[in-house]
Amino acid sequence: MVNVPVATLPSNGKTIPLVGFGTAEYPFNSTGSVKESTLHAIKLGYRHFDTAALYLCEQAFGEAIAEALHLGLIKSRNELFITSKLWLSNAHAHLVIPALQTTLKNLGLEYLDLYLIHYPLSLRPGSDSSLLLKKEDIMKMDFESVWGAMEECQKLGLTKSIGVSNFSCKKLEELLAIAKIPPAVNQVELNPVWRQKKLRKFCEEKGIHITAYSPLGAKGAVWGTNRVMDSEVLQEIAKARGKSVAQLPRDFLQTRAVHRFNQLPRLPAKIQIQNTQYSKTSTKQNNYTASDQPTSQTQPTKITKCSNKKRAEEKGGDDAMNKPVMRKFRRW
Repeated sequence: MVNVPVATLPSNGKTIPLVGFGTAEYPFNSTGSVKESTLHAIKLGYRHFDTAALYLCEQAFGEAIAEALHLGLIKSRNELFITSKLWLSNAHAHLVIPALQTTLKNLGLEYLDLYLIHYPLSLRPGSDSSLLLKKEDIMKMDFESVWGAMEECQKLGLTKSIGVSNFSCKKLEELLAIAKIPPAVNQVELNPVWRQKKLRKFCEEKGIHITAYSPLGAKGAVWGTNRVMDSEVLQEIAKARGKSVAQLPRDFLQTRAVHRFNQLPRLPAKIQIQNTQYSKTSTKQNNYTASDQPTSQTQPTKITKCSNKKRAEEKGGDDAMNKPVMRKFRRW
């Protein structure tokens, strides 16, 4: 079994594995394969697992953990690092703790290692748990009260660390201004063609660890693109290095001190922890192809208050957020 390297979270000194396994598939939980895939991932050596209330698979994932313990694949729950996320309809001060308690019940656990706010906005309580947001359900998040409830989750021992997902520089600044416990992690889309340079720099300066999702572009998902896996330049670099295209995003992220998630459809035969040293030629090719624009075919929307010529990231707008969701709440 491969020993996965870990990073130390600057905000609290806890460690996080640099390679994780994501349980999301789209449509959510459509194949019923989460339990089987999770058990296989544990056998391969994965110890960091990412899930969310939105993914509709917390119970199946929890069953996999219980079975792994029963089979002796792991000796204790403490061997795992488990992340889940607060969905938008529960992003209200009085609903945060109950939502986390429901997640823990679904998972059959006493605590999480990391609990994230899924997006920087709220939905009307009781609205559908879906990426297809209704305009009338969208509400601006009260960062102070919601984050205060997240902090209480950590104080109560329901989670060891708290953080956010899909937060831009601007949203992080708003949050940091009121936070007593700073976010330990910001989980965002990140890969060779969506590099988020300004956001990475901001998070490094503020001591916020970056987690990368969709490192291969999430081809086939509603928010995904084929620009990573079908990139001719990446294919040329991979061929020259004797690697697969899928290995290049992993190397790209590993050299930037972030960790990434492999997802259900692309579970590798083994965890590959390695580094790639690129020549000047291949680096130039990579820089030519890669950009700081989203991998989604949709250009940044009005929420960024930028034209397409001035990228959202350069303005510190909400570019880090999932683009299909952005289209539903651009006025926020």
